[in-house]
Formats: sequence, C-alpha cells, structure tokens
Amino acid sequence: MYGRDPWGGSLEIAADSGTDDDRSRNLNDIDRAALSKPLDETQQSWLLGPHEQKKKKYVDLGCVVVSKKIFVWTVGIILGAGLIAGFIALLVNTLPHHHPKPPPPDNYTLALRKALMFFNAQRSGKLPKHNNVSWRGNSCLQDGKSDPSSISKNLVGGYYDAGDAIKFNFPQSFAMTMLSWSVIEYSAKYEAAGELNHIKDVIKWGTDYLLKTFNSSADTIDRVVMQVGIGDTSGGPSPNDHYCWMRPEDIDYDRPVTECHSCSDLAAEMAAALASASIVFKDNKAYSEKLVHGAKTLFKFARDQRGRYSVGTEAEIFYNSTSYWDEFVWGGAWMYYATGNNSYLSLSTNIKMATHAGAFWGGQDYGVLSWDNKLAGAQVLLTRLRLFLSPGYPYEEALKTFHNQTSIYMCSFLPFFTSFNRTKGGLIQLNHGRPQPLQYVVNAAFLATLFSDYMDAADTPGWYCGPNFYSTDILRSFAQTQIDYVLGKNPRKMSYLVGFGTHYPKQVHHRGASIPKNKVKYNCKGGWKWRDTTKPNPNTLVGAMVAGPDRHDGFHDKRTNYNYTEPTIAGNAGLVAALVALSGGKSTLIDKNTMFSAVPPMFPLPPPPPAAWKP
Repeated sequence: MYGRDPWGGSLEIAADSGTDDDRSRNLNDIDRAALSKPLDETQQSWLLGPHEQKKKKYVDLGCVVVSKKIFVWTVGIILGAGLIAGFIALLVNTLPHHHPKPPPPDNYTLALRKALMFFNAQRSGKLPKHNNVSWRGNSCLQDGKSDPSSISKNLVGGYYDAGDAIKFNFPQSFAMTMLSWSVIEYSAKYEAAGELNHIKDVIKWGTDYLLKTFNSSADTIDRVVMQVGIGDTSGGPSPNDHYCWMRPEDIDYDRPVTECHSCSDLAAEMAAALASASIVFKDNKAYSEKLVHGAKTLFKFARDQRGRYSVGTEAEIFYNSTSYWDEFVWGGAWMYYATGNNSYLSLSTNIKMATHAGAFWGGQDYGVLSWDNKLAGAQVLLTRLRLFLSPGYPYEEALKTFHNQTSIYMCSFLPFFTSFNRTKGGLIQLNHGRPQPLQYVVNAAFLATLFSDYMDAADTPGWYCGPNFYSTDILRSFAQTQIDYVLGKNPRKMSYLVGFGTHYPKQVHHRGASIPKNKVKYNCKGGWKWRDTTKPNPNTLVGAMVAGPDRHDGFHDKRTNYNYTEPTIAGNAGLVAALVALSGGKSTLIDKNTMFSAVPPMFPLPPPPPAAWKP
C-alpha cells in the first residue's frame, strides 16, 4: 500500500497481517529481550531521562571554600581539644602541687644566717620586737643622761663590743663599714639567703647610734664620743663594765662617756661607716642624705683636728690605733663613692698619703685588714675603681700602684709563698701566732673572694705572682679553706661559730649568755659564780665567732680565757662579709654599678642628636 509522499515521493506503508494479540505478544517478547541485556548510559538516559544526583554542600570562609562536612568536623575537633585542655588545666590548678624541692642551702649560707644573729644579741638600748633573742631585753637606757659632762645626752642604742657592755665607737664603726661594703657588693646574695632586710636593719641600728655621738646636723664640730662605759682592768672595787659580771639588763651603775677632740682615726672611720651606709640606703633619700651630711662633717673634723684617738685613754689598752693615715685613705675612698666629689678621690690617691699609710714599705702586718689597719681594704676598694671606671689622669698612677700592691698581698695569701706561716691544720697566721687570730683570717677571706670576683667581672682570668700566673679560682679556694676551718674542718673538729654544727664552744666569754634568765638580779659580784663555773652557758650565743685557736690548732673552751672564747662585733662583721661572698658559689656576680651610684660620669657625655630638620 502506497501513500502519497508530501515531499514528492512515494510512501510505503506495510500492512501488518497479524492480529492485535499477536502484536501485543511480540512487543512483550521485545521488551523482555531488551531488559535482559544491560543498558549503557546513553540508553538509560534515553529511557529514564537524567537521574538526579545529591548536591554537595559547601561553606564559604571568605578566603577558601570548604566542604561543610569537613568544616563541621574541624570545628568539633577544635572545640573538643579545647574542652580537654581546659579540663586538664582545671585539674592542674585544683590538685595539690608537688614542685621539686629547691636544693638545700650551702654551709656558707647556713652559717651566714647564724652569724647575723650575733648582732641581735649585742644590741644595746630598747630592743625591737623582732630582735629574736629570747634571753635579751632592754638595757642601758640611761646612756648619756647619767654623765653630766657629756655634750650628747642621748646615747641609747648601738652595740656592745664583745662579752662586756662597753660601746667602743672605733671597732663598731669598722664593723658597720664592713657590713655595708658586703651589702653593696652582694645584695643579690643576701636576698637569695632571705637576709637582706635583716642585714640592713643591723646596719641601721649601728648608724642611728653613730649619728647620736656627735652633732650630726652641724657642718663643723669639735668633738665626738669615742666610748660609753669603762673597762678598768686595775682590779679596783668600783663597779664598771669589766669588774662586774652582770647582764646588761641589770646594770645599775654609772656609765661614763668618753669624748675626744683630736681623733682623726676615729672620725675618719665613723665617716667611712656613714658614707658606705648611705649607699646601702640610697633608696631612702632622706636617710641617705642625712648619713652623707654626717660623714662630711666627721671627715672634715678628722682632717682639721689631727691626732690618734687612743693616746692616753683607756682605749689604748683595748683598741689602740697605730696610725690615722690609713683611715684617711680608707675614709676618703668611701667619701668619694658616697658623694662623687673628686676632692676626696684626690686625697685618697695622693701618693704621699699612701706612703704615710705604709703602702710601700711593707712590714709584718702588711696586707692584713683589721679594725686598726684599713690600708689593705682601701687598696682593694680603689682597685675596684680602676677595673670598672678607669678614670685615667691624674688618678691612674696611684690607682695602678694600689692595684699592683693588692696583687702582691693576694699572692702572700697563697700556700705557694711563705709570707705567713700556717698551722698544721691549715689556718693562716696573719697575726704571726698572736692570740685571737680568726678576726684577721675572715677579713682576708673576704678580700680574696672579692678581688677574685672583681677580676671575673672584668673578664680577667687571673693575675701574676712574679713569673707565675694564677687563676681567680685559687683565691676563692684559699678563702674557702680558711672559712671551712672556722666552721669545723680543723684538727679539733670544732666549729668556732657558736650554734653551727654540733661541736662548738659552750663556755663563750659573754656576760649575757653565761647568766640564766631566771628573774634573779645578780649584783656586780653576784655574777662571778656564773663567770667561774665550768658548766656550759645557759644561753646559746648563736652566731658568735669566738677568738679562735692558738698557733698549734689548740683551743681551750674556758669562759675565763677570753683569748680563746670571746667574740667581737668587728670579727663577726668580717665573717659575715666572707660568708656572703662565698655563699651560692659563683652563680651570682658582684653588683658592679651600685657602688658608683653617686659618682658622676668620668668623661663628658656625647652631645644630644640635632633636632629633626623641618622645611
């Protein structure tokens, strides 16, 4: 059958001869055949049309687009980690802490704490509540008032010198100077030991008293107090601080005041004490200025009224001064550091002054620092200036000489030389076998350690003794062996520091420590039984360094033998200085700058930069 093609051709239409049922059956067969083989993607798209895919969700973070799923997981992890960290921090803060214990303090630090306690036991006057010596109380509250001839009516306070109740200004001033020097150099070590406030309190107790012993508000004076109390050794029956053996708290006899009008050595030493303390208390401006003013007044008096304080006085027996030239060099150096006034430096570096002081002629006691001879200390003090400031002309020649002299007597401390003998136990005999050796030994230990620290701070590994070079460690080793001897490393295994270790002197020559605190007031002679008993002292004089052994390392623990068992504040001051210098090893260096806090720049400062240019 043909139909007409509308485009001009014939169109054939095939007629299906089959029935409708047949057609239906055939179609079903074709469908089953088509379904029996897999369809490719094109076929599927033809038959099924485009299938719908799941759209991924994204988060636009501005700089980057990330999957929402990844973003959610990331945020969740961060929040979870934060919660865990917060929980751990909460546990750390709420649970008890177990920090590792700090290392125990070394022997020098332990001994330092005890040595400072001795000054608490030596205090005169109305004691502070924190004095911390249970068997001591207020004493000698009438000092100055009981002597109508004294120009100073209030002389309450200060320190008793030794085992008696006399206040000697000469050794007391030296003790305060030594303590102040040690604080200026080693304040960080005092702080590490927890003793900085204590040592400053000890110094202020002494300087407050010294300010009472002259007209400290005046510019010019004509006298100073040199001593309160007397120690008559003639054996007379009149009550005094030597004849009577009684507690300071029970003293009821008159205590005369001794003044001097020509006492260059005493006044210059007092000036050194106040000047050095002014640096210690530089943060207390009013008090520091008061100390400086008093020091200026004293040093002027020392220069104007020439003379040795001890001539023809009782002090000649106990603390005789051999010269005042060393105090001029020593006091002048301290005055320079406290004021920055070059006139004091010119004085202390004057070669003629140094020659008078014995800087170049030697002698058996050359290089030995003591309450009488300050030259060795002055030379170390001025060597410090050369090492760290180097002022140059016109001071360089003298400073170089002092530096050389310091090096020479540092050599004399070493065991390789024979300037001084040593006991079999190793104690250097700086006083050539005379009694009471330890006060000289501890001063030498302080100077040796200090000079060693100076060289370390100046990046100098050592110094020459003749052709031989020695390291700074040699000096520190010398100081350690000597202080170790004092603390018990000696043939007798005796600690000469009371209260340190278990084996120390029990019969210290000391009135207050030897009489029990039993509410019984013993009169002048009533205390003799406590002096003469062979029993240990009822009160332990913690921190007292006794006079020391003899030249054979022998020691007699007898109260009546003061050459072995009596302590002094001058000796203890040197011990405190040596102990703090050695404490903590070399972990903390000296304070290079505080000493120069009042010293102006040696050289002109560079001019300020020009102002910014403006069109």
